[in-house]
Amino acid sequence: MAERVAPATVRCDRHRFDPSLLREYDMRGVWGETLGPRDAYALGRSFATRVRRAGGTCVAVGYDGRLSSPALEAALVMGLVEGGVDVRRIGLAPTPLLYYAVASAGEVDGGIEVTGSHNPKNHNGFKMDLGGQPFFGNDILDLGRIAAEGDWSVGSGAIEDIDLAAAYCTRILHALDGIDPARIEPLRIGWDAGNGAAGPLIERLVAQLPGQHVLFYTTVDGHFPHHHPDPTVAENLGDLIAAVAQGEIDFGFAFDGDGDRLGVVDGRGRILWGDQLLLILAQDLMARRPGSLIMADVKSSQMVFDTVTALGGKVLMAPTGHSLIKSGMKQSGAVLAGEMTGHLFFADDYYGYDDALYAALRLLAASARLGRSLTALRDAMPETHATPDLRFAVPGVDPFAAVAQVTALLAEAGMAFDATDGARVTTPDGWWLLRASNTQAMLTARAESPTAAGLDRLLADLDAWLARIGIHR
Repeated sequence: MAERVAPATVRCDRHRFDPSLLREYDMRGVWGETLGPRDAYALGRSFATRVRRAGGTCVAVGYDGRLSSPALEAALVMGLVEGGVDVRRIGLAPTPLLYYAVASAGEVDGGIEVTGSHNPKNHNGFKMDLGGQPFFGNDILDLGRIAAEGDWSVGSGAIEDIDLAAAYCTRILHALDGIDPARIEPLRIGWDAGNGAAGPLIERLVAQLPGQHVLFYTTVDGHFPHHHPDPTVAENLGDLIAAVAQGEIDFGFAFDGDGDRLGVVDGRGRILWGDQLLLILAQDLMARRPGSLIMADVKSSQMVFDTVTALGGKVLMAPTGHSLIKSGMKQSGAVLAGEMTGHLFFADDYYGYDDALYAALRLLAASARLGRSLTALRDAMPETHATPDLRFAVPGVDPFAAVAQVTALLAEAGMAFDATDGARVTTPDGWWLLRASNTQAMLTARAESPTAAGLDRLLADLDAWLARIGIHR
């Protein structure tokens, strides 16, 4: 059960969120500093108002394993029911289970997951869905307006506790339909939940899978005692890499704190990044559904775009951000998408949202159908030289304004670039990207080249353009 929250400590007639909470993709803050139960209550009242004005009556709510999540969930539920909507509580669960509740449970008009995702353990926040559509950008700003004005609906909703774990596992196991279990039976697979919310579902899931399974840190613990649950950071994959080196597993999967980001370590101990996972999934999809439309975020390797095109598919470059990609998939009709952060989205035989457990099963299926191990599929990819995500603060400078300045200079000089999300500049050496972070007041950059010398030239070129507006990385 969630921790009880005294009504007198959270109820209010109106509320102003700390501006840092109202982010592009979702709401996130620091527990006890910019985020507390009053914020959760006010969010519940404001979201209930949006739901009711859209003709809805019911919202699903879940929460991750962070220490602050039960108190936030209790206050959120209080706000929702006092705003006049019914609440279906799914309890401690990863974000994909919350999305599944909205997509499949029937008569559910929206959902909120209390989660800090991959952020530091003293952070927390909320991911939202309304009417099967991602809720972000201006929608989040509108919640702030509704709360500040106290423009809240009033009512008395009902609360129902529901358990969807078994139904969810049954559903995602359809990813392996048509796959001979004998192809998976010899495999030794590692699963690292990082003490995040996906752990209990992983335990339930692997009990139904063929093969041998080694579980790491599936007990939910908001202290994250072994490593932080963010599979985009190489050091957090150290246990899987060591297990591969010691011959304990053939490869491994890793998950973030709320189970919507996937990391993979192959049989040679290499990390497969989000764009490489997307490329494997795309090859499988193209073999079964020629001509499919795929989306890859602007940070992705050029080999994704080139390979999908060569296989007869269509590929769109998308702005970074899970909400932006989900929205773009619905608008474009794309059936598969991915981004460097390990969010992978499926709309061919699934619901169009990011689900790391389902993605792991789809990778198992892709490997079986393509007849090659994940290691062999990675071996077949061209080697490139690429930077990680380079993030740097520029004190006193608006990152979006800085990117706009650079973009204007590039256009004036007649440079070839894509402005989908910042500026992705193509040169004979490869490409570099400059964009403003939507989650922090920082600039981010990335570059990729076939050669190490080319990568050095790309970074020098990026630095030269930044220097023209007085910024030094």
